[in-house]
Amino acid sequence: MLNSVHFIFLIFLGMLSLVLVLIIVVIIYSFYQYRISVRVSRWSEIINKKITKVIVYEDEVSADHDFILASKSPLFRNLFLQKLVDSEKKFSGVAQNKIKYLFEEYNLKGDALKKLQQKKPYLIAGGIQELTAMNAEDSLPEISRFLSHPSPQVYQEAQYALVNFKGFEGLHYLDTIPTIISEWQQLRLLLSINYIPENSADRINSWLESQNNSVVIFTLKLLKKFQVLSVYPMVTRLLAHPSTEVRVQTVQTLLSLENFSTIKDLIEVYPEQPTEVQLEILKAIKISKDKSSIDFLKEQMLNNTESGIKICAAEALFSLGQQEYLEQMALDETSSEELIKIIKYALQEKI
Repeated sequence: MLNSVHFIFLIFLGMLSLVLVLIIVVIIYSFYQYRISVRVSRWSEIINKKITKVIVYEDEVSADHDFILASKSPLFRNLFLQKLVDSEKKFSGVAQNKIKYLFEEYNLKGDALKKLQQKKPYLIAGGIQELTAMNAEDSLPEISRFLSHPSPQVYQEAQYALVNFKGFEGLHYLDTIPTIISEWQQLRLLLSINYIPENSADRINSWLESQNNSVVIFTLKLLKKFQVLSVYPMVTRLLAHPSTEVRVQTVQTLLSLENFSTIKDLIEVYPEQPTEVQLEILKAIKISKDKSSIDFLKEQMLNNTESGIKICAAEALFSLGQQEYLEQMALDETSSEELIKIIKYALQEKI
């Protein structure tokens, strides 16, 4: 019995010791985190003052003891890089040039390049972002090798970097890219391209024939942005593409490339399209205000079995000045209850 009590006491003492050790570890860790937090806060203040002096007061890099001392720390330099990238997004012109001056003066390019040697995707992506934001175009060879990186976070930043530096010419990776280009990535790329060279028809056509649907969709958006009229026939053929999403984007692009036959071409292929594409065609007709489509719209409103199609056709008729016709149909005793509701809905939405 005495041995059992002694054994239980030893177990209790061991558990108590373990708890005390854990408490001490937590306290030490918390204190360590607190010191880091205080240090980062102090560093942030030093960095902000330096950036402000350079931007606002046009002060060149001067002898600042605290700054020079802190800049020897890798953690400080990483924070400095982050602050410069954040500041670069907020300013333009001379102020932006001053920020890049700080990047060069303190040799931060080397710190960003070191991140490209790391294994963690977020570090590599961060390094690419920093080099891109600071306009380190001579780093493109190092950045380009990450176009085939398995992490989306990394290869998307590499894609953006190429286009940011090279514009349209930086899109060469679309020739072979196997991965999906997200909508957000497409938007970033579109905003980074200022023009399409005149001799780009062959490359554009090859992208429109890509097996990667996201490449086709992005190319269509590119054509829509710059209204490249010469590729109209090639774009029209995409109305037979296997992907509904590609067809929807094709309709939107054709509307921006509109010529005298666009609405006629859309109406011609309308019967063989899925509902999503038919709705997009009706929206295109509504925007174009092509009065030659009035009879077609009436046919869709009166005889199509899809409520969504009927509503869209009614709204398009209203946009084409057919309010009186719609009101007459709403009062017609032979009109179905569904049709009357649809017309009233269309009129209420627009009046």
